[in-house]
Amino acid sequence: MSWLKAITGGVIGAEALNLVKAYVEQQGGLEGVVKKIETTGFGREVKSWISTDPNKPLSEIEIGQALGMDRIKAAAKEAGVDLDKARELLAQYLPVAIDKATPEGKLPSKGKDLS
Repeated sequence: MSWLKAITGGVIGAEALNLVKAYVEQQGGLEGVVKKIETTGFGREVKSWISTDPNKPLSEIEIGQALGMDRIKAAAKEAGVDLDKARELLAQYLPVAIDKATPEGKLPSKGKDLS
């Protein structure tokens, strides 16, 4: 879990940390998360998280659409969080995690985002 804790600098709690980590790992890393979000029509938002520009938010409903409810349910179960709380935490902290992991405005090299 050190990669996420390091990039978020302790700004998120353990519950959110576990949930974000579980979801990112399900997708095979940050690149998989970004591709998933782009294919669901929220490319502009996810690109803002990677860029050095301000992050465009996604609502809890939009995060469900962007990430897929089945994947959110699986990550929530793995992290021990109920579904509504999972959507809330992912909407709030996934943009932060991706933003912090991409300080130069680009995704890390494949295989380096979960080290």
